[in-house]
Amino acid sequence: MEKELVIVLDFGGQYNQLIARRVRECDVYCEVKPYTISLDELKSLNPKGIIFTGGPNSVYDDASPKYDGAIYELGIPILGICYGSQLMAYGLGGLVKTAPVSEYGHTETIVDKSSVLFKDINVSENDSTICWMSHTDYIAEVPEGFRAVAHTANCPVAAMECRERKLYAVQFHPEVMHTREGIKMLRNFVYDVCGCSGDWKMDSFANATIKQLREKIGSGKVLCALSGGVDSSVAAVLLSKAVGKQLTCVFVDHGLLRKNEGDEVEQVFGPNGNYELNFIRVNAQERYYKKLAGVTEPEKKRKIIGEEFIRVFEEEAKKIGSVDFLVQGTIYPDVIESGLGDSAVIKSHHNVGGLPSVVDFKEIIEPLRMLFKDEVRKVGRELGIPDYLVDRQPFPGPGLGIRIIGEVTPEKVRIVQEADYIYREEIAKAGADKGLGQYYAALTNMRSVGVMGDFRTYDYAVALRAVCTSDFMTAEAAELPWEVLSKVTNRIVNEVKGVNRVLYDCTGKPPATIEFE
Repeated sequence: MEKELVIVLDFGGQYNQLIARRVRECDVYCEVKPYTISLDELKSLNPKGIIFTGGPNSVYDDASPKYDGAIYELGIPILGICYGSQLMAYGLGGLVKTAPVSEYGHTETIVDKSSVLFKDINVSENDSTICWMSHTDYIAEVPEGFRAVAHTANCPVAAMECRERKLYAVQFHPEVMHTREGIKMLRNFVYDVCGCSGDWKMDSFANATIKQLREKIGSGKVLCALSGGVDSSVAAVLLSKAVGKQLTCVFVDHGLLRKNEGDEVEQVFGPNGNYELNFIRVNAQERYYKKLAGVTEPEKKRKIIGEEFIRVFEEEAKKIGSVDFLVQGTIYPDVIESGLGDSAVIKSHHNVGGLPSVVDFKEIIEPLRMLFKDEVRKVGRELGIPDYLVDRQPFPGPGLGIRIIGEVTPEKVRIVQEADYIYREEIAKAGADKGLGQYYAALTNMRSVGVMGDFRTYDYAVALRAVCTSDFMTAEAAELPWEVLSKVTNRIVNEVKGVNRVLYDCTGKPPATIEFE
C-alpha cells in the first residue's frame, strides 16, 4: 500500500519504538531506521519527515553516532529529540556543552506558543507545561538561523526551530506520556510541518493484506505455528480469509498456558470454529514436564521450552510434508529488536525460533511485520476475532514456566493456573482491569507456616502482579482497591490447595521487570 511515511532515525535511544507508535497514533505511517542507513537509501524512501531519536552518547565523543550533514539540505522536515536535538545543533554550527545542572524527570518548561510545534497546546498562565527531561549535555547556543522557542530553569534551549528550513529540535521527550502535551507536539510536526494528511488506517489494512496474500500464495500450501496469542491468531485469520484450507495451523499445547486457554484456542480455530483452515492440536504437556524436571535456572527453562517447541513443530511439519510458505506472527517491535535488519531473523519460541533449518518451505510470510501490538489488535477486531483473544494480555512465550520460580512441576502449574484464574476473574468482576497493562499471579519458591482450621500448614506463597503501562518499557505497580485484593486473597487460600499466603508486588519497572523471570 502506498502511504505517507515519516522515518525515525535511531541513534541508540530507548524510546525509538515509542516515537514511531506515537506518530502512527496520529494516523501517519512511521518506520524506524538505523542511523547507519545511507543518505541515498533514505532519500529513496521519499519520507514526508524525519525524526532523530535520543541516545546515551555525547556529540563530542568520537565514537558517538553521527549522520551526513547533507541531510539538512534535502528540504525534508526534521525533528531532533534529546540527543537528536544536540546532534542537529552541533552539526549546524551551534554550541553543545555539559549542562551545569543535569535534568531528569518531570520539568516545568516555558514554551513560545508562536512556534508551530506548540500550536494549541495547553499551558499555564506563564506559558509553561510539564515535559520529561533526561540529559547531561545541552544546547548552549543555537545555530545560525535558529531561535530558541522553549526553556527551563536550567536549560536555555529546551526547543529550537528554523522555520524556513523546517528544522526543529526539542531537548525533552515528547513521545513519553510524562510530557503532558507531547502527542500534540508530534501531531503538529507531522501535520503542520511535514504536511501529512493521515492516511494510515487499520480498516483498510486487513482487506488490502488479504488481497496481497491471495495473489502471492496462489495455490500454495501454508503452515502456521499458532500459539493462541494475539499476534499468531490475527496472522492465522488473515491467511484463512486469504487461502482457506490451503492453511494448516499447528497449535502446540505445552501445558504452560493459563487455565482453559488450550480449549479456548481449539474452540475458535478447531473443527467447530469459525474459520476455514486445517487445525492440529498437539497435547505435549507431559513431554515438557519431563524436560523441565529439576531445572531451576530461568534462562535454561526458556531454552528448553523453546527447543522443545521446535522439535514438536518439526515432527508435525514432517507429517504434513513439503509446504510453500511458513507463517510467522512477527510484529514490528520484533523487527526493530532484531537489529532493524532483515525480518528473516526468526522470533524466538512461539513464532517458531529456528524452524527454517528443519522445516521444508520456500518462503516466510509475516503479514503483521510492520504493525505494533495495538495496531494488531485493531486488525483483529476488523476481522471479527473474539474480544477475549484480541484483548488477551501479553503472555510470554515460555508461558507459566517463567511465572513459576524454580522447578516447574505439574502440581505447581495447577496451583498457578488456579490462582491466576481467580485473580483475573475477580479483577474483571470489580471492573478493576480498566487501565491495567498486565496482571497475573505467579508462584514463588517460598514456603511458609500457616494455620488452616486446627491444622498447621507449610505451603507456597502466591505473588500477585498488576502494572500500569502504556509502552511496557516502563511500568508502575497498580494501586488496586484493597477490597479486591482481600477477596482474591481469601479465595486463593481457600480454593487453591497448596497455598497459604498471598503477596502483592508493589515494585515498578525499573528496577523490577514486569515478568518474574
